[in-house]
Amino acid sequence: MSVFVQARARATLLACLAVPVAAALLAGCSSFNQATRGMADALTLYKPEVVQGNFISREQVQALQPGMTRLQVRDILGTPLVTSLFHGDRWDYVFTLRRQGVAPQRYRLTVLFSGDTLERFDGDEMPSENEFVARIGSQRKAKVPVLEATEEQLARFPQAPAPETPAGPEGEAAAPAATSYPPLEPAR
Repeated sequence: MSVFVQARARATLLACLAVPVAAALLAGCSSFNQATRGMADALTLYKPEVVQGNFISREQVQALQPGMTRLQVRDILGTPLVTSLFHGDRWDYVFTLRRQGVAPQRYRLTVLFSGDTLERFDGDEMPSENEFVARIGSQRKAKVPVLEATEEQLARFPQAPAPETPAGPEGEAAAPAATSYPPLEPAR
């Protein structure tokens, strides 16, 4: 036999073996797909919770009263998420929560000032703290701790003494010392 005939016989043999091997591989892929179709929940990708913004509870909104100062509003609601240079009398609080398998939750509250005092506020119906904890803790039931101290708990801590101001020559309180800061730019 010539070399050419031997090579041709070898190629024919490989082709005959390749067809059944390829068919077996394709059949294996389809059976793997059918076997894993029932385990779709176990093989889904993990998507982390995305929390953005300031959570504002119904209790915080109820504490707002027209006539409050900006500082009082900031103490209750926290720093606003959005403030605008062009709308200095408007603060926007936005909170979004995205979780796997749950529709995105979005809440908005707009606070409007007149000068330094709260004029009005408007926004979505905010959930209470207990409702919000129930929404995010769907797998486990969490008890919300009491966020206020009782008189007995406060009595355990000693009261801080009021700072004494040194008296001046005629018994008047001394003026605070002037604070001096270094210059921002070097002297030329």
